[in-house]
Amino acid sequence: MNLAPWGGVVMLLSLVLLNLWCETPLWTLLLGVSSAFAGIAWFCGVFDLPILAAMPSRVLGLLDNDLLQALPLYVLVGFLMSELGIAQAIFHSIARWRSAGGAARPLAALALGACVGPMNGSVASSSALLGGLLSTRVQYMGSARAVSLISAAATIGVVVPPSLVLLLLGDAMMRAHTEAMQLPGLVSEQTRIINTQDVFHAALLPALLLVLCWALLLWCLTRDERPPQEPPLAGASRVALVTILGICALLAGVFTGTLLAVEAAATAAMLMVAWAVLGQHPSRTHWAKLLSETLQLSGALMALLVGATVFSLVLRLYGTDRWLGQLMLSSPLPAHVTAALVLVLVGACALAMDAFEMVFVVVPLVAPPLIQMLGDAQQVAVLLLFTLQMSFLLPPLGYAVMIARARSPHTVSGGQLLRAVAPYVACQLVVLVVVFFEPAVVHGLDNKMTTPPTLTKDQVEDALEGLARGGRTSKP
Repeated sequence: MNLAPWGGVVMLLSLVLLNLWCETPLWTLLLGVSSAFAGIAWFCGVFDLPILAAMPSRVLGLLDNDLLQALPLYVLVGFLMSELGIAQAIFHSIARWRSAGGAARPLAALALGACVGPMNGSVASSSALLGGLLSTRVQYMGSARAVSLISAAATIGVVVPPSLVLLLLGDAMMRAHTEAMQLPGLVSEQTRIINTQDVFHAALLPALLLVLCWALLLWCLTRDERPPQEPPLAGASRVALVTILGICALLAGVFTGTLLAVEAAATAAMLMVAWAVLGQHPSRTHWAKLLSETLQLSGALMALLVGATVFSLVLRLYGTDRWLGQLMLSSPLPAHVTAALVLVLVGACALAMDAFEMVFVVVPLVAPPLIQMLGDAQQVAVLLLFTLQMSFLLPPLGYAVMIARARSPHTVSGGQLLRAVAPYVACQLVVLVVVFFEPAVVHGLDNKMTTPPTLTKDQVEDALEGLARGGRTSKP
């Protein structure tokens, strides 16, 4: 029996446990665990250390990816929306809708999560931001219900385009689909490798369905309540309207192919900066703090990506990726049952990792065999997204719940929180089941959007060579 693949499994479990117990940044854990297990592999003769000489070119090629230019731009937009009072204006404007009755404030919190979450960096930072903005404003609902609402709003950024998670998942799915196309026995109606825009298209309708389910849930549960009156805020409606229209315009540009994700991020960032300079005249100290926070979060994401690249290379040298793929594909269970069990395991890993960590470390392992089992890369991408989002809402370890609970002014018991979160998780589960058994829902926008040309066989082979180098694939 070949024990080398089990070394990779132990390596992955070690990372998860260390991430739970240590407060060390994950990128340092990724590099440390990778280095330790590379040394163990060399000592045991699993592979020779000179093979790691490919690492510098792999990392440099990865950082040459055009999509990474959008990361600091989206992070800057998220910080500007908070610092310039735009987030507060959006919440205030919707919270004063009298026609919504007692549901106005909860619906405003949900809308704020949909606007701010996709560009705020991660589930952890979204939970912290929304917790700071909303904790006192929705506390009248009760501590457990307030924490569950903030947690749900913070996870919207995982599934609503054009989020950072979707941006990076699109690149990961392109690589995974490239690998899956080379696996024997793949039965798929997709004749080309999917890209980030395909993932955007696939995610939008299920994401809208989920947000509408949550909005209907909140309206039914809170419409008869009597929340405190929201005090007037000068100019809030105008700011909120302009911001929402701007976000919708940029989103439409990305979806129709008029704008690339990087171009949309740059446009949004420049508009926000112009708004700040012309309208509020922030001081040099304020700008220095804002840019410093942007660079810190962007640098953390880049470091996480480099660490994940090193980790995945060592894992592949152990042969764990091929072993897991063969294990999944040779399962005696039906393909859909095996895929469902894999999604459960992915959700368990998400209890200990943030969305970006999952995209960088876990998705490259499970996505290729999932694509082969289900035959639809876009469906797999959306299933992974909703599985991650659901895991972030499951107490007591879900990322969004943990952070929102920590920022709550009152203590919330686990039982109270579980009962409060259950309706949101039920809605997620319904949408997940719909996508799982009716994959056509992720293709509802395929024919209505600009579709990139089909990749030829030579371009697929070139994509595989680029994947091996960690660099960019050739453009179709």
